[in-house]
Amino acid sequence: MNFDLSDEHKMIREMSRHFANEVISPRAEEMERTGEYPYDIIDKMAQLGIMGIPFPKKYGGSSGDWVGMHICIEELSRGDATFGALLDVTISVTGQEIYVFGTEDQKKKWLVPIAQGTKIGAFGLTEPDAGSDAAGIKTTAVLKGEEWVINGSKQFITNIGMDNASIVIITAKTQRDLDGKTVISTIVVPKDAPDFKVGQKYEKMAMHAGATHELFFDDCRVPRDFLLGNINRGFAQHLAVLETGRISIAAMSTGIAQACYDEAITFYRQRSHSPRSFLESQRVPFKLADIAMRIELSRNMYLKAAWLKDQGERHRLEAHFAKLYASETATKIATEVLKIFSPFGYLDEYPISRYFRQAKLFEIVEGTSEMQRLVIARELM
Repeated sequence: MNFDLSDEHKMIREMSRHFANEVISPRAEEMERTGEYPYDIIDKMAQLGIMGIPFPKKYGGSSGDWVGMHICIEELSRGDATFGALLDVTISVTGQEIYVFGTEDQKKKWLVPIAQGTKIGAFGLTEPDAGSDAAGIKTTAVLKGEEWVINGSKQFITNIGMDNASIVIITAKTQRDLDGKTVISTIVVPKDAPDFKVGQKYEKMAMHAGATHELFFDDCRVPRDFLLGNINRGFAQHLAVLETGRISIAAMSTGIAQACYDEAITFYRQRSHSPRSFLESQRVPFKLADIAMRIELSRNMYLKAAWLKDQGERHRLEAHFAKLYASETATKIATEVLKIFSPFGYLDEYPISRYFRQAKLFEIVEGTSEMQRLVIARELM
Protein backbone atom coordinates (compact mmCIF):
# COMPACT_ATOMS: atom_id res chain seq x y z
CA MET A 1 0.00 0.00 0.00
CA ASN A 2 1.14 3.53 -0.78
CA PHE A 3 0.16 6.11 1.83
CA ASP A 4 1.81 9.02 0.01
CA LEU A 5 -0.44 11.80 -1.21
CA SER A 6 -0.34 12.50 -4.92
CA ASP A 7 1.18 15.77 -6.15
CA GLU A 8 -2.34 17.06 -6.77
CA HIS A 9 -3.42 16.21 -3.23
CA LYS A 10 -0.31 17.88 -1.79
CA MET A 11 -1.07 20.98 -3.83
CA ILE A 12 -4.66 21.05 -2.53
CA ARG A 13 -3.41 20.62 1.03
CA GLU A 14 -0.90 23.45 0.75
CA MET A 15 -3.36 25.77 -1.01
CA SER A 16 -6.08 25.07 1.56
CA ARG A 17 -3.72 25.39 4.52
CA HIS A 18 -2.38 28.71 3.25
CA PHE A 19 -5.92 29.97 2.66
CA ALA A 20 -7.00 28.92 6.16
CA ASN A 21 -3.97 30.59 7.77
CA GLU A 22 -4.03 33.80 5.76
CA VAL A 23 -7.73 34.39 5.10
CA ILE A 24 -9.92 32.42 7.51
CA SER A 25 -8.05 32.35 10.82
CA PRO A 26 -7.55 36.12 11.13
CA ARG A 27 -11.32 36.63 10.81
CA ALA A 28 -12.57 33.57 12.70
CA GLU A 29 -12.98 35.08 16.17
CA GLU A 30 -14.68 38.20 14.82
CA MET A 31 -17.13 36.15 12.72
CA GLU A 32 -17.92 33.95 15.69
CA ARG A 33 -18.60 37.01 17.84
CA THR A 34 -20.67 39.00 15.34
CA GLY A 35 -22.31 36.21 13.31
CA GLU A 36 -21.17 37.95 10.11
CA TYR A 37 -21.76 35.82 7.02
CA PRO A 38 -18.42 35.47 5.19
CA TYR A 39 -19.56 36.16 1.62
CA ASP A 40 -16.20 37.64 0.59
CA ILE A 41 -14.32 34.56 1.83
CA ILE A 42 -16.72 32.27 -0.05
CA ASP A 43 -16.07 34.32 -3.21
CA LYS A 44 -12.32 33.78 -2.73
CA MET A 45 -12.88 30.06 -2.25
CA ALA A 46 -14.78 30.02 -5.55
CA GLN A 47 -11.94 31.81 -7.32
CA LEU A 48 -9.53 29.10 -6.14
CA GLY A 49 -11.84 26.37 -7.47
CA ILE A 50 -12.45 24.94 -4.00
CA MET A 51 -16.20 24.55 -4.51
CA GLY A 52 -15.84 22.32 -7.56
CA ILE A 53 -13.01 19.95 -6.64
CA PRO A 54 -14.85 16.60 -7.07
CA PHE A 55 -17.06 17.52 -10.04
CA PRO A 56 -16.26 17.21 -13.76
CA LYS A 57 -15.17 20.27 -15.71
CA LYS A 58 -18.30 20.08 -17.87
CA TYR A 59 -20.32 20.98 -14.77
CA GLY A 60 -18.05 23.76 -13.58
CA GLY A 61 -15.71 21.65 -11.46
CA SER A 62 -12.03 20.77 -11.68
CA SER A 63 -12.34 16.98 -12.15
CA GLY A 64 -10.61 16.20 -8.86
CA ASP A 65 -11.62 13.50 -6.40
CA TRP A 66 -13.10 13.04 -2.95
CA VAL A 67 -9.74 12.51 -1.26
CA GLY A 68 -8.74 15.98 -2.44
CA MET A 69 -12.08 17.45 -1.38
CA HIS A 70 -11.75 16.07 2.14
CA ILE A 71 -8.16 17.16 2.53
CA CYS A 72 -9.44 20.65 1.71
CA ILE A 73 -12.30 20.34 4.23
CA GLU A 74 -9.85 19.33 6.97
CA GLU A 75 -7.51 22.24 6.30
CA LEU A 76 -10.25 24.88 6.10
CA SER A 77 -11.79 23.53 9.31
CA ARG A 78 -8.49 24.17 11.06
CA GLY A 79 -9.14 27.84 10.38
CA ASP A 80 -12.81 27.67 11.26
CA ALA A 81 -15.18 24.70 11.09
CA THR A 82 -17.92 26.93 9.63
CA PHE A 83 -16.25 26.57 6.24
CA GLY A 84 -15.94 22.82 6.50
CA ALA A 85 -19.66 22.68 7.27
CA LEU A 86 -20.46 24.91 4.30
CA LEU A 87 -18.53 22.57 1.98
CA ASP A 88 -20.07 19.48 3.53
CA VAL A 89 -23.64 20.65 2.94
CA THR A 90 -23.04 22.33 -0.42
CA ILE A 91 -20.64 19.89 -2.07
CA SER A 92 -20.62 16.52 -0.29
CA VAL A 93 -24.38 16.33 0.06
CA THR A 94 -26.37 18.80 -2.09
CA GLY A 95 -24.05 19.01 -5.08
CA GLN A 96 -23.34 15.29 -5.05
CA GLU A 97 -27.02 14.35 -4.94
CA ILE A 98 -27.69 16.47 -8.02
CA TYR A 99 -24.63 15.04 -9.79
CA VAL A 100 -25.46 11.39 -9.04
CA PHE A 101 -29.24 11.43 -9.39
CA GLY A 102 -30.08 14.53 -11.42
CA THR A 103 -30.96 14.81 -15.09
CA GLU A 104 -28.64 16.60 -17.48
CA ASP A 105 -30.87 19.68 -17.36
CA GLN A 106 -30.88 19.65 -13.55
CA LYS A 107 -27.09 19.42 -13.43
CA LYS A 108 -26.71 22.36 -15.80
CA LYS A 109 -29.31 24.39 -13.91
CA TRP A 110 -28.24 23.78 -10.32
CA LEU A 111 -24.91 21.95 -10.13
CA VAL A 112 -22.90 24.27 -12.35
CA PRO A 113 -23.44 27.39 -10.16
CA ILE A 114 -22.63 25.34 -7.05
CA ALA A 115 -19.41 23.90 -8.52
CA GLN A 116 -18.39 27.37 -9.72
CA GLY A 117 -19.03 28.76 -6.26
CA THR A 118 -21.48 31.46 -7.31
CA LYS A 119 -24.26 29.69 -5.36
CA ILE A 120 -24.47 27.39 -2.36
CA GLY A 121 -27.03 24.69 -1.62
CA ALA A 122 -28.94 23.25 1.32
CA PHE A 123 -30.20 19.83 2.34
CA GLY A 124 -33.60 19.47 4.00
CA LEU A 125 -34.19 16.18 5.78
CA THR A 126 -34.72 16.91 9.49
CA GLU A 127 -38.19 17.78 10.79
CA PRO A 128 -39.60 18.38 14.29
CA ASP A 129 -40.67 14.72 14.47
CA ALA A 130 -38.14 13.20 12.07
CA GLY A 131 -34.42 13.11 12.65
CA SER A 132 -32.90 9.66 12.54
CA ASP A 133 -36.37 8.13 12.07
CA ALA A 134 -37.51 8.57 8.47
CA ALA A 135 -40.97 7.26 9.32
CA GLY A 136 -41.58 10.53 11.15
CA ILE A 137 -41.44 12.66 8.00
CA LYS A 138 -44.65 14.64 7.67
CA THR A 139 -43.85 17.01 4.79
CA THR A 140 -45.98 16.08 1.78
CA ALA A 141 -45.79 16.78 -1.94
CA VAL A 142 -48.92 16.18 -4.01
CA LEU A 143 -48.75 16.20 -7.80
CA LYS A 144 -51.42 18.49 -9.22
CA GLY A 145 -51.19 18.80 -12.97
CA GLU A 146 -47.61 19.70 -13.77
CA GLU A 147 -46.69 20.96 -10.30
CA TRP A 148 -45.78 19.53 -6.92
CA VAL A 149 -47.72 21.19 -4.11
CA ILE A 150 -45.59 20.98 -0.93
CA ASN A 151 -46.77 21.38 2.65
CA GLY A 152 -44.78 20.91 5.83
CA SER A 153 -41.69 22.13 7.63
CA LYS A 154 -38.01 21.38 8.14
CA GLN A 155 -35.65 22.36 10.94
CA PHE A 156 -31.92 22.81 11.56
CA ILE A 157 -31.26 23.48 7.85
CA THR A 158 -27.79 24.83 7.08
CA ASN A 159 -26.92 27.44 4.41
CA ILE A 160 -30.41 28.29 3.11
CA GLY A 161 -30.60 31.53 5.12
CA MET A 162 -27.64 33.04 3.27
CA ASP A 163 -28.15 35.42 0.36
CA ASN A 164 -26.13 33.26 -2.06
CA ALA A 165 -28.16 30.10 -1.33
CA SER A 166 -30.06 28.96 -4.42
CA ILE A 167 -31.86 25.71 -3.58
CA VAL A 168 -32.77 23.24 -0.87
CA ILE A 169 -33.18 19.53 -1.62
CA ILE A 170 -35.97 18.16 0.56
CA THR A 171 -37.57 14.82 1.34
CA ALA A 172 -41.36 14.64 1.18
CA LYS A 173 -44.05 11.99 1.20
CA THR A 174 -45.50 11.50 -2.29
CA GLN A 175 -47.70 8.92 -4.00
CA ARG A 176 -46.74 6.62 -6.85
CA ASP A 177 -48.81 6.87 -10.02
CA LEU A 178 -49.50 3.15 -10.38
CA ASP A 179 -50.79 2.01 -7.01
CA GLY A 180 -51.08 5.22 -5.00
CA LYS A 181 -48.66 3.92 -2.36
CA THR A 182 -47.04 6.60 -0.19
CA VAL A 183 -43.28 6.81 -0.64
CA ILE A 184 -40.53 9.27 0.31
CA SER A 185 -39.23 11.26 -2.65
CA THR A 186 -36.64 13.98 -3.16
CA ILE A 187 -37.58 17.36 -4.64
CA VAL A 188 -35.50 20.44 -5.43
CA VAL A 189 -37.05 23.66 -4.11
CA PRO A 190 -35.55 26.98 -5.29
CA LYS A 191 -35.22 29.60 -2.59
CA ASP A 192 -37.52 31.94 -4.51
CA ALA A 193 -40.32 29.35 -4.91
CA PRO A 194 -43.75 30.83 -4.08
CA ASP A 195 -45.06 30.11 -0.56
CA PHE A 196 -41.69 28.81 0.61
CA LYS A 197 -40.53 30.67 3.71
CA VAL A 198 -37.17 30.63 5.44
CA GLY A 199 -38.03 30.93 9.13
CA GLN A 200 -36.17 32.07 12.17
CA LYS A 201 -32.41 31.70 12.45
CA TYR A 202 -31.36 29.46 15.32
CA GLU A 203 -29.14 31.00 18.00
CA LYS A 204 -26.46 28.36 18.52
CA MET A 205 -23.65 27.89 21.03
CA ALA A 206 -21.10 28.00 18.18
CA MET A 207 -20.73 28.26 14.37
CA HIS A 208 -22.37 31.70 14.47
CA ALA A 209 -21.12 32.62 10.98
CA GLY A 210 -23.09 29.72 9.51
CA ALA A 211 -26.80 30.09 8.78
CA THR A 212 -29.12 27.51 10.36
CA HIS A 213 -32.86 28.02 9.93
CA GLU A 214 -36.27 26.40 10.02
CA LEU A 215 -38.25 26.15 6.76
CA PHE A 216 -41.97 26.31 6.02
CA PHE A 217 -43.91 25.14 2.95
CA ASP A 218 -47.52 26.33 2.65
CA ASP A 219 -48.93 25.11 -0.67
CA CYS A 220 -45.49 25.76 -2.14
CA ARG A 221 -45.52 24.92 -5.85
CA VAL A 222 -42.59 23.73 -7.96
CA PRO A 223 -42.60 22.19 -11.46
CA ARG A 224 -43.06 18.44 -11.86
CA ASP A 225 -39.57 17.98 -13.29
CA PHE A 226 -38.00 19.30 -10.06
CA LEU A 227 -38.34 15.76 -8.72
CA LEU A 228 -34.78 14.51 -8.23
CA GLY A 229 -34.04 10.90 -9.17
CA ASN A 230 -36.44 8.01 -8.68
CA ILE A 231 -39.77 8.85 -7.02
CA ASN A 232 -39.55 5.62 -4.99
CA ARG A 233 -35.97 6.10 -3.84
CA GLY A 234 -35.81 9.60 -2.37
CA PHE A 235 -34.79 8.60 1.14
CA ALA A 236 -32.31 6.03 -0.16
CA GLN A 237 -30.74 8.76 -2.31
CA HIS A 238 -30.40 10.99 0.75
CA LEU A 239 -28.77 8.16 2.72
CA ALA A 240 -26.36 7.45 -0.13
CA VAL A 241 -24.94 10.97 -0.22
CA LEU A 242 -24.92 11.19 3.57
CA GLU A 243 -22.26 8.47 3.53
CA THR A 244 -20.00 11.07 1.94
CA GLY A 245 -21.28 13.65 4.41
CA ARG A 246 -20.06 11.47 7.24
CA ILE A 247 -16.58 11.39 5.72
CA SER A 248 -16.77 15.18 5.58
CA ILE A 249 -17.73 15.35 9.27
CA ALA A 250 -14.71 13.17 10.04
CA ALA A 251 -12.45 15.51 8.05
CA MET A 252 -13.89 18.56 9.84
CA SER A 253 -13.42 16.88 13.21
CA THR A 254 -9.82 16.08 12.32
CA GLY A 255 -9.27 19.71 11.36
CA ILE A 256 -10.61 20.93 14.70
CA ALA A 257 -8.53 18.34 16.58
CA GLN A 258 -5.40 19.45 14.71
CA ALA A 259 -6.15 23.10 15.49
CA CYS A 260 -6.47 22.21 19.18
CA TYR A 261 -3.14 20.39 19.09
CA ASP A 262 -1.42 23.31 17.35
CA GLU A 263 -2.73 25.72 19.99
CA ALA A 264 -1.61 23.43 22.80
CA ILE A 265 1.92 23.14 21.42
CA THR A 266 2.23 26.91 21.02
CA PHE A 267 0.77 27.65 24.46
CA TYR A 268 2.91 25.12 26.32
CA ARG A 269 6.15 26.08 24.58
CA GLN A 270 5.60 29.70 25.55
CA ARG A 271 5.26 28.69 29.19
CA SER A 272 8.08 26.13 29.36
CA HIS A 273 11.44 27.42 30.48
CA SER A 274 13.37 24.94 28.33
CA PRO A 275 12.86 21.83 26.18
CA ARG A 276 14.26 19.79 29.06
CA SER A 277 11.70 21.11 31.53
CA PHE A 278 8.99 20.41 28.95
CA LEU A 279 9.96 16.73 28.73
CA GLU A 280 10.66 16.25 32.42
CA SER A 281 7.13 17.41 33.25
CA GLN A 282 5.57 14.28 31.83
CA ARG A 283 1.87 15.06 32.31
CA VAL A 284 1.42 17.45 29.37
CA PRO A 285 3.93 15.85 26.95
CA PHE A 286 2.32 12.44 27.40
CA LYS A 287 -1.09 14.00 26.83
CA LEU A 288 0.17 15.66 23.64
CA ALA A 289 1.58 12.34 22.44
CA ASP A 290 -1.82 10.70 22.83
CA ILE A 291 -3.51 13.61 21.07
CA ALA A 292 -1.13 13.43 18.09
CA MET A 293 -1.71 9.69 17.79
CA ARG A 294 -5.50 10.07 17.80
CA ILE A 295 -5.38 12.80 15.17
CA GLU A 296 -3.32 10.56 12.91
CA LEU A 297 -5.80 7.73 13.33
CA SER A 298 -8.73 10.05 12.55
CA ARG A 299 -6.99 11.33 9.45
CA ASN A 300 -6.16 7.85 8.18
CA MET A 301 -9.74 6.72 8.71
CA TYR A 302 -11.38 9.51 6.72
CA LEU A 303 -8.77 9.28 3.96
CA LYS A 304 -9.36 5.54 3.62
CA ALA A 305 -13.13 6.06 3.37
CA ALA A 306 -12.68 8.81 0.76
CA TRP A 307 -10.20 6.67 -1.21
CA LEU A 308 -12.64 3.74 -1.26
CA LYS A 309 -15.33 6.07 -2.58
CA ASP A 310 -13.00 7.30 -5.34
CA GLN A 311 -12.30 3.67 -6.29
CA GLY A 312 -16.01 2.95 -6.59
CA GLU A 313 -15.77 0.50 -3.69
CA ARG A 314 -18.32 0.00 -0.92
CA HIS A 315 -17.41 2.40 1.90
CA ARG A 316 -20.46 2.62 4.15
CA LEU A 317 -18.84 0.93 7.15
CA GLU A 318 -15.63 2.93 6.80
CA ALA A 319 -17.59 6.20 6.58
CA HIS A 320 -19.40 5.39 9.84
CA PHE A 321 -16.13 4.32 11.50
CA ALA A 322 -14.49 7.59 10.48
CA LYS A 323 -17.38 9.81 11.53
CA LEU A 324 -17.83 8.15 14.90
CA TYR A 325 -14.16 7.97 15.83
CA ALA A 326 -13.10 11.39 14.55
CA SER A 327 -16.05 13.30 16.04
CA GLU A 328 -15.67 11.75 19.49
CA THR A 329 -11.90 12.20 19.27
CA ALA A 330 -12.27 15.91 18.45
CA THR A 331 -14.46 16.44 21.51
CA LYS A 332 -12.01 14.57 23.75
CA ILE A 333 -9.02 16.46 22.38
CA ALA A 334 -10.73 19.85 22.71
CA THR A 335 -11.54 18.97 26.34
CA GLU A 336 -7.98 17.86 27.09
CA VAL A 337 -6.42 20.95 25.49
CA LEU A 338 -8.83 23.19 27.39
CA LYS A 339 -7.43 21.63 30.58
CA ILE A 340 -3.87 22.32 29.40
CA PHE A 341 -4.80 26.00 29.03
CA SER A 342 -6.32 25.91 32.53
CA PRO A 343 -8.37 29.09 33.21
CA PHE A 344 -7.04 30.73 30.03
CA GLY A 345 -8.94 28.21 27.94
CA TYR A 346 -12.21 29.52 29.31
CA LEU A 347 -11.52 32.97 27.89
CA ASP A 348 -12.96 33.88 24.49
CA GLU A 349 -9.68 35.52 23.48
CA TYR A 350 -8.13 32.06 23.08
CA PRO A 351 -9.33 30.02 20.05
CA ILE A 352 -9.52 26.82 22.11
CA SER A 353 -12.83 27.96 23.61
CA ARG A 354 -14.29 28.20 20.09
CA TYR A 355 -12.91 24.80 19.09
CA PHE A 356 -14.34 23.30 22.28
CA ARG A 357 -17.84 24.60 21.49
CA GLN A 358 -17.69 23.64 17.82
CA ALA A 359 -16.39 20.09 18.32
CA LYS A 360 -19.47 18.83 20.15
CA LEU A 361 -21.70 19.50 17.14
CA PHE A 362 -20.02 16.78 15.07
CA GLU A 363 -21.09 14.04 17.48
CA ILE A 364 -24.69 15.07 16.70
CA VAL A 365 -25.12 16.12 13.06
CA GLU A 366 -25.52 13.60 10.22
CA GLY A 367 -26.19 10.85 12.73
CA THR A 368 -25.49 10.88 16.46
CA SER A 369 -22.80 8.66 17.94
CA GLU A 370 -25.51 6.30 19.09
CA MET A 371 -26.88 5.98 15.56
CA GLN A 372 -23.37 5.42 14.20
CA ARG A 373 -22.90 2.52 16.59
CA LEU A 374 -26.29 1.07 15.67
CA VAL A 375 -25.52 1.16 11.94
CA ILE A 376 -22.02 -0.26 12.48
CA ALA A 377 -23.48 -3.14 14.52
CA ARG A 378 -26.01 -3.87 11.78
CA GLU A 379 -23.29 -3.86 9.14
CA LEU A 380 -21.12 -6.21 11.17
CA MET A 381 -24.00 -8.66 11.52
